[in-house]
Amino acid sequence: MRQILLWIFLFSFVFSACAPTPVTLIPVLEDTPATPTSTPLPPPSPTPLALWVSPAAPETLRSQARVQGLLTADTREAANVWLEPTVAVEGALSRWVYALVAPFPTVSDGVTLEQLKQAWAGNPPEVFAGRPLLMTESTASAMKSLFGGEPAAGALRIVPAEEIQTILWVERPAWGIVPFEALTPKLKVLEVDGQSPLRKEFDLAAYPLTVTFALDGAAFALPATNRDPEKLATVVMTGVTALVRATAAKMEEKGNLYPAQDLANWLLDADIAHISNEIPFAVGCPFPDPNQRKLIFCSDPKYIELLEYVGTDVVELTGNHFQDWGKEATFNTIAMYRERNWPYYGGGTDLADSQKPAILERGGMSFAFIGCNPVGPEFAWARADGWPGAAPCGDYDWLVEAVTRLKAEGHIVIVTFQYFEYYSSDPRPWQQKDFRRVAEAGAVVVSGSQAHYPQAMEFYGNSFIHYGLGNLFFDQMGYDNPSNGVRTIKTRYEFLDRHVFYDGRLIGTELLTAMLEDYAKPRPMTPAERAEFLEEYFIASGWQ
Repeated sequence: MRQILLWIFLFSFVFSACAPTPVTLIPVLEDTPATPTSTPLPPPSPTPLALWVSPAAPETLRSQARVQGLLTADTREAANVWLEPTVAVEGALSRWVYALVAPFPTVSDGVTLEQLKQAWAGNPPEVFAGRPLLMTESTASAMKSLFGGEPAAGALRIVPAEEIQTILWVERPAWGIVPFEALTPKLKVLEVDGQSPLRKEFDLAAYPLTVTFALDGAAFALPATNRDPEKLATVVMTGVTALVRATAAKMEEKGNLYPAQDLANWLLDADIAHISNEIPFAVGCPFPDPNQRKLIFCSDPKYIELLEYVGTDVVELTGNHFQDWGKEATFNTIAMYRERNWPYYGGGTDLADSQKPAILERGGMSFAFIGCNPVGPEFAWARADGWPGAAPCGDYDWLVEAVTRLKAEGHIVIVTFQYFEYYSSDPRPWQQKDFRRVAEAGAVVVSGSQAHYPQAMEFYGNSFIHYGLGNLFFDQMGYDNPSNGVRTIKTRYEFLDRHVFYDGRLIGTELLTAMLEDYAKPRPMTPAERAEFLEEYFIASGWQ
């Protein structure tokens, strides 16, 4: 029996190893859906963004769009993002300012909008008769959106951006239109209906040469404008201030503010108003004598009210007469400036103080003023032993080193000289050598503060040099030149140079012109006086 049972067990084991594995069935309820077994499909791919940029868009806007990495469409129809001019007032907008320009030595100061429209139609004003408006292809497209269509034949000429300035100078009288960011000191910005984008009082809403661009179809931001007023600063440089003799007598007669009543706004509107006051304020200064012959000067301390009134921001002390009334008067004058928080330079309480720059910050930029006096006399120069006075130029090495260092530190450097006096417009060769030396070291503006008779100017490398601006507040209604016996009234002619800086660089200089009246009071020149003055000095500068 045991053997029979063993064989039955073995037989069952063998056959069970060869049989298929049984499947257990799980009942499915009728209301339970079957679980899907297929892989889900991926979501559809988004449509790629393709950008079309209008030919009117300036290069800066094109660059902003390119960095977004969008595909570029060849036609407007093939795109789904568009950058182009618009008349909209809301949305992703960028307001682009353009400037009407001419070569710097252009006498005309501006045109009306109607004259500009007539020029677009082929009838430019007389001063630019027969001269097309020069501009780039993109600027031309932008102007078409402003002026409502194509220009007349010959009304404009398309030139590369890098060639506009050169062609304007070679073909002067000539004019053109450029974006604000393309302005340089060698271009004169012409007013349009009295508006200039160089001015602090510029009204963007009222200015006609503005094109609004819109970005449609994408969310990245455009620059709001190419002219941010927070990045702009103006510096007005002036010539001789000497509140003595007949000027002081007129102040006694008509009030301390009398000399500035006709042009105070030129200085008040500046971010930095520069005054070169050559005379010390002295307690007990004698009552002014209009006929004083002795060239030793002082000013009544009450006259400082005039400098307060015009909004003085920085005082130059390089003058030959700064030590005329002795060291105590000099110390007292410097103390008066310090009380008013007016930085000073070009002179000081001793040699080290006289050689220090005056640093002022405006519009996100740092300006460094520094200067010296090569003329003397020796008693007028500051010394290391505590003697106050003007900074002596010496061999100029210290000045060149200071300019180089200040530039390397990121300052915009302005250098002024109390140079030798010449009663003619032309600078002397040695004067040119000295002024150019500091320009080569990195000074952006170099000014002669000594001139009673205005002198010529030049562009030297990247610098603007004006060899002599003339008087500001001084009594010279005329001068008898002992060298030739000829009396000149050019001592009445005055330059005030308004330098305009934007985002760290000089973009333009406006020559403000004045005529001295009544031995004390300069006034803005009439249009005829200004035209004659500018033409004479552009010729003297070798530009005509």
